[in-house]
Amino acid sequence: MSIERIALFAPGDMGHAIARVLVANGLRVTTNLADRSERTHELALTAGITDAGDDVSAVDGADVLFSILPPGSALELAQRLASSLALAKSKPIYVDLNAIAPATAVEIGEVIEGIGVPFVDGGIIGGPPKSVRGMGPRLYVSGHGDDVSRVMELRDFGLDMRTVTGGVGAASALKMSYASVTKGLTAIAVQSLASAKAYGVDKELDAEMVASLRILRERFDRSLPDMAPKAHRWVAEMEEIARTFNDVGLDPQIFMGAAETYRLVAGTPLGQEVPENRTFGFTAEEVAEIVAGALEAGLPQTGEE
Repeated sequence: MSIERIALFAPGDMGHAIARVLVANGLRVTTNLADRSERTHELALTAGITDAGDDVSAVDGADVLFSILPPGSALELAQRLASSLALAKSKPIYVDLNAIAPATAVEIGEVIEGIGVPFVDGGIIGGPPKSVRGMGPRLYVSGHGDDVSRVMELRDFGLDMRTVTGGVGAASALKMSYASVTKGLTAIAVQSLASAKAYGVDKELDAEMVASLRILRERFDRSLPDMAPKAHRWVAEMEEIARTFNDVGLDPQIFMGAAETYRLVAGTPLGQEVPENRTFGFTAEEVAEIVAGALEAGLPQTGEE
């Protein structure tokens, strides 16, 4: 039987954009907006998401459930929805699409499968879809064959679904490995540009990067402004990457440091911005200046020329 309804938790920046694609392609998307912010209500409305009013009504009868939220809340959501899923007469396939470590995905899978609900591990690579017609991010999934095959049917409804072999944890491992490069590099950029600004050598650094690292400099021009309103969500993602690497015997400290970098950014006025209503932090230089101004540690004394 064809997929007809998706339950989605929660309709934030990524979630509502994916829901908009699904609705435009003929699916019904339900959620529970109780106790959610005014902004979340507005995002859900613009995406055409139906507010079912409670968790049981949102999940009962859905064919697939998407969990898309800040990674630090992924396990908590699974635990919260477990009782509602247990009560549901018709249970969906639970697809966790959060940026979590493979071990975290396994833990969530144990919670969900423990109540008799099929579980699929997943990861999203790429930004929220900007159009209901153009291809958006890649949604990688892994798990039990029949469940993955069922979820892959969503390719017919506007999503770029892709499989990863290796069972539960494989899709999350791919996401963590990829994000360690992209968001890890952005964390390095924050530290580099903010420290240069604090020391007063930012113009010299910029000139040298333009001369010898132009591609990186152009990337920083895009990535730092884009990162600023999302920094609070990236803290837990860096911690999940640290767990991923630690579990295979690598030192996790690089990414614990990256988590602290994003925590610093989130604590500045940049952390109060929302993607659809930006008021400042439009350039890498402005982001670096704001972060440099928030630094608490004093600079060492330099020698006079």
